[in-house]
Amino acid sequence: MAAQLNERQRRALAASEARTFGYGGIAAAARACELAENTVRKGLRELDEQPLEAGRVRKPGAGRPAVEDGDPELLEVLGGLVEDQARGDPERVLLWTAKSARNLADELARRGHPVGFRTVPRLLRKLGYSLQSARKTLEGKQHPDRDAQFAHINTTVATALGAGQPAISIDTKKKELVGEFKNAGREWHPEGQAPQVNTYDFPSMAEGKAIPYGIYDIAQDTGFVSVGIDRDTAQFSVAAIGAWWHQLGHQRYPDARSLTITADCGGSNGNRTRLWKTELQRLADQTGLQVGVCHFPPGTSKWNQIEHRLFSFISKNWRGRPLASYEVIINLIAATTTSTGLDVYARLDDREYPKVEVTDQQLAAVNLVPAEFHPEWNYTIKPSTK
Repeated sequence: MAAQLNERQRRALAASEARTFGYGGIAAAARACELAENTVRKGLRELDEQPLEAGRVRKPGAGRPAVEDGDPELLEVLGGLVEDQARGDPERVLLWTAKSARNLADELARRGHPVGFRTVPRLLRKLGYSLQSARKTLEGKQHPDRDAQFAHINTTVATALGAGQPAISIDTKKKELVGEFKNAGREWHPEGQAPQVNTYDFPSMAEGKAIPYGIYDIAQDTGFVSVGIDRDTAQFSVAAIGAWWHQLGHQRYPDARSLTITADCGGSNGNRTRLWKTELQRLADQTGLQVGVCHFPPGTSKWNQIEHRLFSFISKNWRGRPLASYEVIINLIAATTTSTGLDVYARLDDREYPKVEVTDQQLAAVNLVPAEFHPEWNYTIKPSTK
């Protein structure tokens, strides 16, 4: 019963058994309940006292007085130390140091309010503070048509899916060094047999670099990742889309006439990248599809579906595992699944993608039809009429 009783109830139980036992009962009850004999004697005294209020374990006023009761200014001074905005001297030391419990306790002592560093967290909680990390919520200066563009993307994708046409979300995942390097996260291993990795993460120590470019099929809830080894260019990104179409897309959408793409505004698939548009023209000519593109406004890439429907699960699947080789990377990506049925396909793209300059004439030859709403973000590239 010990785990179900508080300290006062345990003393009461032991004391009642000792009183029932009679002579020698205190020692016997102490041994049986694993308590000190003085604790049992205290329980005997408490049996004869007035019961405490419901919910109380100790008498009012028991224990050491709270440090803030003897120092009324303590909480105010502590609150001033942890506020983000400076008050008084703008060169206060604590503004530029980690606001740890020890640093706060030292600063309080220098200001005439000595307190133990273990007491500081309790005082902070009393002031309404808690331990928190920084949250990525600021998107910078927001475009006035941000929400309108979101609505346009949703409408465009919904229209495509309603007509049975493919719609994909694309992006490049963070580049990774290939080799015995530490990967964030933990996984289960036998005691003392954690993977051994390099002390330093120097690129010169890597076998190479992996550039995962992802395509998320919104209707099918499937992912396709092309892992490049060279450079993240528009040629590489469109080659990945083409590989997805030839390996999966045309089989799942045999009657497709168009392909809708949602993408960020920057990177290899940026809306201002000339090579992106000329390569999409090449894709449209090869597949016969009208390629419609909707870009997310600047600073809103986290809303792209591929980020939270594909990339996040890949990161979870390979957490804590050294990405020792391209084979390991491909296998970990392809093994990624979710309880809702996500399937992921992966391939290695070992081709080189040199820098390419697109002339004005080549750009003008793109059969691009801009949308009425923000044509710089929304446009369709049709197959050439030549």
